[in-house]
Amino acid sequence: MMIYRPRRNRTSNSIRRLVRENHLTTNDLIAPLFVIEGENKSIAIDSMPGQLRLSIDLLVKEVQELWSLGIPCVSLFPALDDSIKDKYATESYNDDGLFQRAIRAVKKACPDMLIMTDVAMDPYSSDGHDGVVSDNNEILNDETLEILAKMSVSQAKAGSDIIGPSDMMDGRVGYIRDALDDAGFYNTIIMSYTAKYASAFYGPFRDALDSAPKSGDKKTYQMDFSNKREALRETILDEQEGADILMVKPGLSYLDIISDMRSNTTLPIAAYNVSGEYAMVKAASEKGWIDGEAVMMEMLMSFKRAGCDMILTYFAKEAAKVLNR
Repeated sequence: MMIYRPRRNRTSNSIRRLVRENHLTTNDLIAPLFVIEGENKSIAIDSMPGQLRLSIDLLVKEVQELWSLGIPCVSLFPALDDSIKDKYATESYNDDGLFQRAIRAVKKACPDMLIMTDVAMDPYSSDGHDGVVSDNNEILNDETLEILAKMSVSQAKAGSDIIGPSDMMDGRVGYIRDALDDAGFYNTIIMSYTAKYASAFYGPFRDALDSAPKSGDKKTYQMDFSNKREALRETILDEQEGADILMVKPGLSYLDIISDMRSNTTLPIAAYNVSGEYAMVKAASEKGWIDGEAVMMEMLMSFKRAGCDMILTYFAKEAAKVLNR
């Protein structure tokens, strides 16, 4: 006689719902959005079907729609003209810059929506790197920290709720925490890009911001994708330096990293379901090779199953509509 029949708990949709181990809701989603100068301006991102660069007025409308769908947080990224980029990313801490104006507009129009903002030099840098580039093309760690701190304080002053340092400079979480506290922003959250790998999955994002390095690559500061234990070292350091939330980027090829981090910290963990992962699903779906909606939902659930508390994803709006059916 067969005693163990696991299929009993799969026999109907009702029992599958009852025994389901992980759940995805709109509360888990963070929507990345791109902002540009102008008015009533929308530019499609060819390598990211369905994603747009939006002027501030249209960005505000998009944020309001996302809020109505139950999404609690947006992550903003600025796409800037090369004419205002320089070696030291001075535009990044211009209190009247595009990014700061966008933060203020979103917070005014939708005050309960959490705003997460990216902290790294590359969108503002004429070199396209996340740190200051020396004359011999070395990325200067300590010289970059002061710029990141100024950027963070400027964003917090504009109304950012969550600072997201994505630069991978050593010591930047502690440096930014001290700068925020010194400026009185004790309650501003830091979601650190703790394990950000030097990945080929970022291509469409760099198209969206025109932020690819002008020379070299980012392998001296972003992590080697062959490494696993190193992510735990970064986890320990970011937690000690005062991070409130930890992130793994990219997400899909790094579920093992998410799982390891979940076993080694009590802090909330985020995954960034990055542009290349999004683009692959969209391209295959457009070809008719996969059921795009089904794959999207399966992919998002994989992050929850691995141990994530939240997911930055370009699927946020689309997934929210599915979840709200």
